[in-house]
Amino acid sequence: MVVGVPAGAAPSSAPGAPGISSAWTTGAKRGVGTSTTLESKVWHTLGQGILNEVYYPRLDVPNVQDMQYVVTDGRSFTELERDATTREIRLPDSRSLRYRQINTDRDGRYRITKTYVTDPRRSALLVRTRFEVLEGGPLRLYALYNPSLNGSGMGDSGATSEGTLVASDGEVASALASSNGFGAATSGYSGTASDGYRDLETDHRLDNHYDRAAEPGNLVQTARIPVGTDSTFTLALGFGADRAAAKSTARAALADGYDTARRGYDVGWHRYLASIDHVPRSVASRGLITQYNVAAMTLKSQEDKTYRGAFVASTSIPWGGAKNADSCCTGGYHLVWARDLYHTATAAMAMGDHAAANRALDYLLDVQWRQDGSFPQNTWLDGEPHWPSLQLDEVAYPIVLAHQLGRTGDAEWAKLRESADFIVENGPATPQERWEEESGYSPSTIAAEIAGLVTAADIARQHGDHRAARRYLATADEWQRKVEDWTFTTTGPHGDGEYYQRVDDDGDPNNGHRLCLNNGGGCHDERAVVDAGFLELVRLGVKPADDQAVLDSLPETDERLRVLTPNGPGWYRYNHDGYGEAAGGEPYTGEGIGRLWPLLTGERGEYEIASGDSAGTHLETMARMANEGYLIPEQVWDRKSGDGFVFGEGTGSATPLAWSMSQFVQLAHNMDAGRNLDTPAVVAHRYTE
Repeated sequence: MVVGVPAGAAPSSAPGAPGISSAWTTGAKRGVGTSTTLESKVWHTLGQGILNEVYYPRLDVPNVQDMQYVVTDGRSFTELERDATTREIRLPDSRSLRYRQINTDRDGRYRITKTYVTDPRRSALLVRTRFEVLEGGPLRLYALYNPSLNGSGMGDSGATSEGTLVASDGEVASALASSNGFGAATSGYSGTASDGYRDLETDHRLDNHYDRAAEPGNLVQTARIPVGTDSTFTLALGFGADRAAAKSTARAALADGYDTARRGYDVGWHRYLASIDHVPRSVASRGLITQYNVAAMTLKSQEDKTYRGAFVASTSIPWGGAKNADSCCTGGYHLVWARDLYHTATAAMAMGDHAAANRALDYLLDVQWRQDGSFPQNTWLDGEPHWPSLQLDEVAYPIVLAHQLGRTGDAEWAKLRESADFIVENGPATPQERWEEESGYSPSTIAAEIAGLVTAADIARQHGDHRAARRYLATADEWQRKVEDWTFTTTGPHGDGEYYQRVDDDGDPNNGHRLCLNNGGGCHDERAVVDAGFLELVRLGVKPADDQAVLDSLPETDERLRVLTPNGPGWYRYNHDGYGEAAGGEPYTGEGIGRLWPLLTGERGEYEIASGDSAGTHLETMARMANEGYLIPEQVWDRKSGDGFVFGEGTGSATPLAWSMSQFVQLAHNMDAGRNLDTPAVVAHRYTE
């Protein structure tokens, strides 16, 4: 119970409303987790040694900026565990997505060990905590909870209710409770005199400001937890539609106990891994079994539990600490892109999780598909578009996926036919290519369009629609013949001047038009900007691996884009990319320097397989680029000078990126098969075999 509050006394109002502006947290997560059950609609993320965003009741609704502990001796020091400790993260069970953070005070005074599970039976997060005093006298421990409920950080109100800290914003409420109870608790406004941490910094005690309530603002809640020199207790963070429901959830979770929740949580993940195919030989022989298991579990964890089949790109907000959270709704990467979903689904197929791949296709056709046959650039989970552009590879990939799954019945074909017609009528140039920034003729987009049309033709043939089949094949054949004419320059400034461009504005790759990059990368001769997107022509069976234009493009691409890191070779998306940290390592806010993408190492590995070579180096490099939580990032640092980062390791971009995790899984299975399983057979048969 909360002590020190007179019986019947009303809580006082916290001063300082509404507090300072709010923000999200770094995109560099070291751990993610959720129960495998559908009853528990909570997902948590870990980074910087603490709890980061928590999602509820859907994967597109973040509710927490962070939660951590504050330690003080009550006299001389008060410090945040995030800032004052050396940090470790471990996976106690390699077959469960259960993470443990171990934070040790740099001055050797204490250690905090936290293990996280979401309760399989309800929407609650449990944090099993051991607090050890290693040196010196007694210490006080406080929980510091910074909610950002319902997707925003400025509309939360909070109070203390029967020993529990409760908060709410619209249709989302949270409740924080402890198995040890709270010795004192208060709600206030971040960065003001009523902020519990500010109070502790000033007086090294919270007792002067206990039991305050806060109206809507940037809420922060603080509570003292009774501890000794070696104490173990559990925090429960429950969620619900209102405060009463959230409090009931938190209390029920504590009543059942951490051990019960942990057993159910682990069993769920054990059963999932047992339900998919065995670990590939290429993984086992290289000692990468845990990396593979975490990739498989992480991909499953990125699926929503209300909108089934909606796998988000990442449970993260890239460079979130620089993203204002005052108002709803920051998109981050907790949205659904048809392209990323296609890659997740193909990885699921490779693992033997055909049910997940089929749910992904159901989501694409039932939620994202539009009447004209197109798909939006990306959407919230309910299908509402977030960014408004169109990318024609995202129209093609659902057709390819349906064909690979054998989902070619009347219901599917009625929609996929519209999508194929849309590609014919609107391609091959695209309003945006796969990096979502430029319009024009893109080798990677054209590869997807061709694969989509050839697979659509095969489905049309199955339905006896031979006229449509002929139309799709005639278009695909023409584009396959002309892709070099549209995108392969013979007058470029790099190497011998002959290579695929990243994108061409008008289908004349030798006219040297200006290409202005839409991320602060500047304006350049379009012939000077290269990427490895032409390798999609090989992966999708449109061109053979030894096609002369492909071979001619590799030297220029590698010269401009490849960096040998301590973890192995990495590639930039394209030269002059501005999507990444600034030169000094500051977060990306519209201009920066693009860093290396591990998924491109995997894509190069698939090319090596198609060429008959080994991709072992590429698989191992991807694994080494993962962080200590086995999560593979969107980007890794590209130079020896650190600026706060480590050469070849993750940046503040999205971690984990589902596409990166999918690429690792796909590459491993392709290595075992000796061929690229994601290459549509009908496309390869037509053009390369």
